[in-house]
Amino acid sequence: KSAWSRFSVCRIKQRFRKKPNAASSAFSDDVQIERKPMELRLIKLSDQPDAGIYNMLQEIPPFENGFVNPMHGKPFGEFRGWLQSCKADAEQKGLLDGWKVPESTYWLYDGDRPVGYGKIRHFLTEKLRKDGGSIGYAVRPSERRKGYGTAFLHLLLVQCAELNVPEVLLTIRKDNLPSQKVALANSGIIERLSDETCYIRIPR
Repeated sequence: KSAWSRFSVCRIKQRFRKKPNAASSAFSDDVQIERKPMELRLIKLSDQPDAGIYNMLQEIPPFENGFVNPMHGKPFGEFRGWLQSCKADAEQKGLLDGWKVPESTYWLYDGDRPVGYGKIRHFLTEKLRKDGGSIGYAVRPSERRKGYGTAFLHLLLVQCAELNVPEVLLTIRKDNLPSQKVALANSGIIERLSDETCYIRIPR
């Protein structure tokens, strides 16, 4: 049995109306054309290397809007060791070395294709409340502007409840308006603003 567990599926059917034009007057505003639906799954990291995940991590930048992808540019030979380290992070109990909190890693799949990389901290320290927050995620660049971000955060929030995460605070750069919109679309409330950061709390 695979160590990867599918805990939730979100099916989204995207529809749009085709408007009439001179070349095709037979179409009306009531005609609906269905695009291919998303088949989204949030899958917990396992320590078994997967080429699809590795390729996605090569596409996601190493550091973007505060999100760190340590595997970008690294050889496949280092992938297994990194996965084992991430698995240990998820199994950690309490603080390690006085600062490191437990953290679980997840992949977002649409069908059989990995499209996103996310992390959940099990709890926050005072330092992480100022810079870091509870959740970080990234959608691979080739799959952006397709609605994955909002669905991804929703599924991560469901998992926060499964992990009994006591609070969900997102720390988002003030110039990162798309991520702010995603958080607000998931019932987020702007708690405060600093010179560089927008702090958004999502009620539990």
